[in-house]
Amino acid sequence: MLSLLADRVVTVLGGTGPQGRGLARRFASAGVKVVIGSRSAERAADTATALAAATGGDVTGLDNRGAAEAGDIVVVAVPWEGHGELLAEMRGQLAGKVVVDCVNPLGFDKQGPFALKVDEGSAAQQAAALLPDSTVVGAFHNVSAVLLEDPEAAQVDTDVLVLGDDREATDLVQSLADLIPGVRGVYGGRLRNAHQVEALTANLISMNRRYKAHSGIRVTDLDR
Repeated sequence: MLSLLADRVVTVLGGTGPQGRGLARRFASAGVKVVIGSRSAERAADTATALAAATGGDVTGLDNRGAAEAGDIVVVAVPWEGHGELLAEMRGQLAGKVVVDCVNPLGFDKQGPFALKVDEGSAAQQAAALLPDSTVVGAFHNVSAVLLEDPEAAQVDTDVLVLGDDREATDLVQSLADLIPGVRGVYGGRLRNAHQVEALTANLISMNRRYKAHSGIRVTDLDR
């Protein structure tokens, strides 16, 4: 699968947070050139230096704008609260690129996590509305950041549901998911189906709290 991605640069916006940093670690370990994006160029550079040392991979860090410009595939792993504002600002830098949105709009109260209502339907659909010149794909919503970041976790036992309206783009993102040992990228439907995949993260967090685990999902009876 790496041959499909060998000449592609993968940027991770929000790459200094747990989810983004964990994905960047796994991509760099697989031999992909990775750019970390952050509001702080200094923080991005520090994170990139640490990941490069840990993985032996090619990892650099830039501010969000520079990182967006540098990537061929751009993974959005920022907090939901800043999602819309950031993407609106990055519309020009993200034009013509495959944008992989893994943001989960969740709220938390005394009863635990719950899915938030998004006017566009989902975070991925909001991204598509804000980035008409990009190809938006939803993926990596339900992967444990703890396992992604754990150097002792040789494999991450989960499937990644990949959602989008462009077959070439979803195939590419499935290949990106397949680079992580133990992970399988699975086409999960068109982008309009992203809401329930994003919302499922609330269920997984609840499971993890109850069972003290880092749960994932597996889809049965597929031959890929």
